Amino acid sequence: MRRYELMVLMTDRLDEDAALAAFEKAKKVLADQGGNLLDEAWWGKRKLAYEIDKRDHGFYGVLDFEATTDAVTELERQLKISDEVTRFKTVRPEIRVRSA
Repeated sequence: MRRYELMVLMTDRLDEDAALAAFEKAKKVLADQGGNLLDEAWWGKRKLAYEIDKRDHGFYGVLDFEATTDAVTELERQLKISDEVTRFKTVRPEIRVRSA
């Protein structure tokens, strides 16, 4: 399994409870696919850097996890078809090795 970070942006048309429920749904998909959640952060409602679909705010959540590529593919597929999710980005963080 490899380590990944996922940032999810949910529409501000939802209330905070519904946005948090959508974030929890993403965590459930990850767990169902055998992923290992290392850390999570719920940033809540924030102003966007630029308008998306004529909206200037959104709800942010970040997941730090380990999973197989198949699990990540399924998680991204679920996020793509979700009406609550505006954008998402999955990255593999760089592993920094300290030299002596």
